[in-house]
Amino acid sequence: MMSKETLFALSLFPYLGFLWLINRSKLMPRLALYGFYGTLVFVGVTIPAGIYAKLHYRESLANVDWLHGGAEVFLTLSNILIVLGFWQAVKQLKVQKGIGTRG
Repeated sequence: MMSKETLFALSLFPYLGFLWLINRSKLMPRLALYGFYGTLVFVGVTIPAGIYAKLHYRESLANVDWLHGGAEVFLTLSNILIVLGFWQAVKQLKVQKGIGTRG
């Protein structure tokens, strides 16, 4: 059976492929693209934070609130960028098509 750490590491490859494809398509709203890249920042912060939690506190990252919360901030910011990027894109499409405009 595959460990969760191995599965986590392997999951980065499809995600990197996803990022490569959406970057090449030029259809992804720029702000949302930054959010998807921000998810990699979250992963990059979470891994050392998890190692630090194990070595310093002898606990998993989920059990060290200040480290866990600090890492989760990056995921939250990434999600906000994704939502704002798509919100702006939808808003822009509505303006282009004259949907929901007054007058």
